Amino acid sequence: MSGPSSGKRTPLQAVMYWTTVVGVWGLIFMIGFFAVFAWGLPDTSKLNEVDRQPSITYLDRSGALLAVRGNQFAPPVNVDDLPSYVPAAFVAVEDRRFYHHPGFDPIGIARAMGRNIKAGRKVEGGSTITQQLARNLFLTPAQNYRRKIQEIMLAVWLEAKFSKKEILGLYMNRVYFGAGAYGIEAASQRYFDKHAKDLTVGEAAMLAGLMKGPSRYSPLSDQKRAATRATIVLDEMEQAGVITPEQRIEAVSKPVRVSRTLATQHAQYFVDWVHQEVRALVGEPTEDLIVETTLDFPIQTNAERAVRSIVERDQKKGVEQAALVALDGEGRVRAMIGGADYADSEFNRAVDARRQAGSAFKPFVYLAAMEAGYTPDTPVVDEPVTIGNWTPSNYTNTYLGPITMETALAQSINTVAARVADEVGRDNVARAAKRVGITSNIGTDPSMALGAVEVSPVEMAQAYAPFSNGGLRVQAYGINRIRTKSGKVLYEHRPNEAGRTSVIGNPPLSYMNRMLRQVVASGTARGAAIGGYDLAGKTGTTSDYKDAWFVGYTGGFVTAVWVGKDDNKPMKKVTGGGSPAAIWKTFMSSTLPRLKVSAIPSGPQAAQAVGDPIGDLLSSAGGLFGGGDAPADGEIAPDAAPDGDPGPQPVPPPQGGQPTQPQADPTFY
Repeated sequence: MSGPSSGKRTPLQAVMYWTTVVGVWGLIFMIGFFAVFAWGLPDTSKLNEVDRQPSITYLDRSGALLAVRGNQFAPPVNVDDLPSYVPAAFVAVEDRRFYHHPGFDPIGIARAMGRNIKAGRKVEGGSTITQQLARNLFLTPAQNYRRKIQEIMLAVWLEAKFSKKEILGLYMNRVYFGAGAYGIEAASQRYFDKHAKDLTVGEAAMLAGLMKGPSRYSPLSDQKRAATRATIVLDEMEQAGVITPEQRIEAVSKPVRVSRTLATQHAQYFVDWVHQEVRALVGEPTEDLIVETTLDFPIQTNAERAVRSIVERDQKKGVEQAALVALDGEGRVRAMIGGADYADSEFNRAVDARRQAGSAFKPFVYLAAMEAGYTPDTPVVDEPVTIGNWTPSNYTNTYLGPITMETALAQSINTVAARVADEVGRDNVARAAKRVGITSNIGTDPSMALGAVEVSPVEMAQAYAPFSNGGLRVQAYGINRIRTKSGKVLYEHRPNEAGRTSVIGNPPLSYMNRMLRQVVASGTARGAAIGGYDLAGKTGTTSDYKDAWFVGYTGGFVTAVWVGKDDNKPMKKVTGGGSPAAIWKTFMSSTLPRLKVSAIPSGPQAAQAVGDPIGDLLSSAGGLFGGGDAPADGEIAPDAAPDGDPGPQPVPPPQGGQPTQPQADPTFY
């Protein structure tokens, strides 16, 4: 006899029951899951809005593009207007299964996880193009599970709302390509100076290769690495059937040429310098700006080549860094090099570094002396001297005896410069240096006469400018005009309406130019001489060869060059007459034909000839600071010139004296 029902479910009922339970709880979980991760998702209705900071475009004095700072966008391009291999390059290297997944690729994610586990680190990502677009449009770069799930959710939404072609177009028009360029059109113009529709196979591969790391694979920072990455993209394109083997071979055999306005990274030192001034001049920009600068791109290119070639040549001598500033007689910076390689170091040594000037500071000592009544022919004596408890010595530890001030400066004699500064007053020397353009602090210890003063190359250039332009003070500047893209002028450099200040009169100006010409003609800077031009300047070398300088000029154009090491360690006997003079000569040889230079101007006419009252007064006593006649020929046998110097050459005799032998550019002690 059968009893009442036991209440147990049949197997079918149990399956149905637990299916319902799991389904209900699964639905609850999914609702909760999406509620949690959907909370905080951005407003997707603003898909087509672009929120960006205004860009600032920098042009050289002729209108050539130097750089664009800030984000640069261009009008979006239609994928159908591009060569088929352009979008195909991005699909081949970024998302081979793009046309077959719903926004995320489980196969690709699993493959990436397996490779990452095997490598013990992240070597491959599993994000699809749609996921990357979702991240770029709506999310932050934060790496966490919440953001990843939101990324997938938004990718699925994008796939439901847009076609594959539209997604690919949005991606290519919004993704960041480095160098401030967003979108394929902006990147094409920035890197190759052409429209995206005109890209070659190789150029398309290089741009697609940037997606793995816009900075790391930029052709601006490392052309070899960028080319290697582009070759990988070409391999992927060939495997995907996007291009033929013949097209790949042709693309590899033709190196991609980056726009010349961007291939030069050294101009970026100058752009960095003026970029700091823009906001100070016009405030925070609210629209795109165009900055017209003083830089002369061909001259800048000459400077880059000169610095690169000599630094590479003299690396074995310990030359690691260099800086160059060239400005005209109005103070306009026409070229600026802040280091040997901008990609390696963005620190601008032309502006921000302060290094001891060494003997390049001596013209200010002699300027103070000329203003005190001395002349180039004033007799002096090169002999041991002690000032307080400081005893300077010459580079060769030898002494020339009686010479003129012109010879003392041409041969960069330390003892004479130290004693002259002491006689005319180191305060007067400091005031003269400040008056002509030195802005750094100047101590008045005795060693300041030999250049124990830390200065920047831009300071030295502007301080020598009065020697080159007739005695007028200049302020180095790099911005001519700032305007909006609509043409509204926000700032324009205007010369002082009252006229520039005359800071060197005559006869001191004529005397200084006479002496500084001799430095190039027969002194420590003979290696910088260029036939057919009126040139003058001064070398400088500091203690233990830590810094070497040459500042040279012609009529209305001055260039200051420094070489050394960032860690302030010594070079291998590199003097101002060596590497710096070589850089200067290489640069000026290619630049002078481009410039409309004239002879160094004589400056204002002197009201009355001053003569040489001090020399006349003391000549009967045997000369300033000592006595005795000039030595006979053969009495002086200086040591060999330092490495890089052309070596001793006969010097034209001073008036009434015997010829002397030059000394090497001295080291500051």
